[in-house]
Amino acid sequence: MEIRVLGMGCPKCFELERRVKNALERLKLEASVDKVSDLKQIMSYGVFSTPALVIDGQVVSQGQLPSVEDIMKWLGNK
Repeated sequence: MEIRVLGMGCPKCFELERRVKNALERLKLEASVDKVSDLKQIMSYGVFSTPALVIDGQVVSQGQLPSVEDIMKWLGNK
């Protein structure tokens, strides 16, 4: 599983990364979590509002800070 947190470095972006890692730990899943801060890479996903979360190439959230429970649901469906 490949997970990307898209954001330019705002506090919400760091919080999203923390929540993703928390969700992975709670689900006992192994995955690479990459932080993408390059604007061109972010826009290549069609994202115009950060933070955004990409799981296995699919944007599942953008412009909001999803709960750990929501992230767990998305990860559990992979």
